[in-house]
Amino acid sequence: MDYLALISGIFYLVAAVVASKQLLSSQKPLSSTFLIPIVIALSTHATWLYQHVFMLGGQDLQILNVVSLVTFIISLLSTAASKRLNTGVLLPVVYGFTVINFIAVTYLPSHFVTHLETHPAVGSHIIIALLAYSTMTIASLFALQLAYLDHRLKNHKLPLTKINMPPIMTLEKSLFQFIFIGFILLSCTLLTGFIFLEDMFAQGKAHKAILSMIAWVIYGVLLWGHYKQGWRGRLTVYITIVGSSLLTLAYFGSRFVREIILT
Repeated sequence: MDYLALISGIFYLVAAVVASKQLLSSQKPLSSTFLIPIVIALSTHATWLYQHVFMLGGQDLQILNVVSLVTFIISLLSTAASKRLNTGVLLPVVYGFTVINFIAVTYLPSHFVTHLETHPAVGSHIIIALLAYSTMTIASLFALQLAYLDHRLKNHKLPLTKINMPPIMTLEKSLFQFIFIGFILLSCTLLTGFIFLEDMFAQGKAHKAILSMIAWVIYGVLLWGHYKQGWRGRLTVYITIVGSSLLTLAYFGSRFVREIILT
């Protein structure tokens, strides 16, 4: 039994329950009852990643390990953001998906060992790419929350006023802050890919570059439309989700088929 995954999963669930309860109270985010379980969850998750990804014989970057690394980054950034923003409604979703990933890693083991220490430039490209994807994923979660709030307001549903959620303008501002940061990281990802990856457009890999570039254009147009043309509301939500979906296909699409479905 993987005790680190078990401990991390349990405390993620505890943190998710506490975050869910805070949605219905006036309590500020990151109370002591929330901090203790999430710190334990993140710490054991980081230790698990160190033991399972960074091995003596290289780095095991099989798809579920990479997803676990992404969920760790998203959980860490979402938790840190909740100190300034009210992201409580997102945290149960993020933590829950992390637990599901731990279960998948336990029952669908595989290996994809590489040696990034011999290619530090490629390693930096991968790190930037993971940060870009994690940031854009958080942006898409903000977009879904924005869509929920917009739906509640337009349909005059009373439960909205009983949930501890941020104002819609604050949420929209946070959404575009994450998109802007993610756009910069995605730009750096493409730039380092062009510089350091000789086989970026090789057979079997070209779709990653093409989909990533399409997503980059989509996010660029979205930022231009918002700051220059005042785009808001459902249009920005749809475009954000489309961009995030393209990045997911670029980063994980073919590897999911090859490592999970075909194994």
